Amino acid sequence: MHKLQTAIEQHYASGGLTGETLVQAKAVFQELREALTRGEVRSAEKINGRWQANAWVKQGILLGFRVGDLVESGGNGPLSFVDKSTYPARQFKIEDKIRVVPGGSSIRTGAYIAPGVICMPPMYVNVGAYIDEGTMIDSHALVGSCAQVGKRVHLSAAAQVGGVLEPVNASPVVIEDDVLVGGNCGIYEGTQVRQGAVLGSGVILTRATPVYDIVREQIYRATADQPLVIPENAVVVPGSRAIRKGKGADWGLSVYTPLIVKYRDEKTQSSIELEELLR
Repeated sequence: MHKLQTAIEQHYASGGLTGETLVQAKAVFQELREALTRGEVRSAEKINGRWQANAWVKQGILLGFRVGDLVESGGNGPLSFVDKSTYPARQFKIEDKIRVVPGGSSIRTGAYIAPGVICMPPMYVNVGAYIDEGTMIDSHALVGSCAQVGKRVHLSAAAQVGGVLEPVNASPVVIEDDVLVGGNCGIYEGTQVRQGAVLGSGVILTRATPVYDIVREQIYRATADQPLVIPENAVVVPGSRAIRKGKGADWGLSVYTPLIVKYRDEKTQSSIELEELLR
């Protein structure tokens, strides 16, 4: 058990925080926030091959919203902001070895950004997220609260990686190492994308969306206690399936569904390696 866990759980469960109790809660939260920023604590971890949420960490993040006050930032310039005092925007130095290209990006304190990450403007990373080494977050991409992103991932322009902060024990959104997420993709609601997968532009993954694997002749679905999991090295593209009854069938309609059309091969790999020229 982490040294902060008991205190976080106690303050989170408290009905009211005032006086000395409030001061203590703020101090404990700030310790947690700094540990998240350094990557020493994570909102989700892979244990025995299975990703699990750390509910107490999510409780601590929610506690931060409770104990924070609204403050102004940005001065009198054209860009001014009002947000919780407990969640200021992160500041970076050359020693961090992180490229944050000018142009309107924002990363909240409490998000871990590893050395070698590249942030193209404008992009946003929320508190509790974990972004590992060598990942590129492209323009207009979003990484939500508590999302876990592995090494050498490319989040292409306008990709949306949803966060799962509540409920605190919900499955995290996970993108493992060496995944390519195409432009305008959306990965939501506890979906997990295994190592080496490729998501073609426009793929949307949610708990409610079945994924049809036409290579292995399988259908992947989320269950009450399991997330939707995209297999290693799967290449996923947007597809559709026909509605077979009722007016939908009469009208010849179909609904969106993701399709796994192949698994990563040398041709797929060579096209992805071109991205290294941008780093």
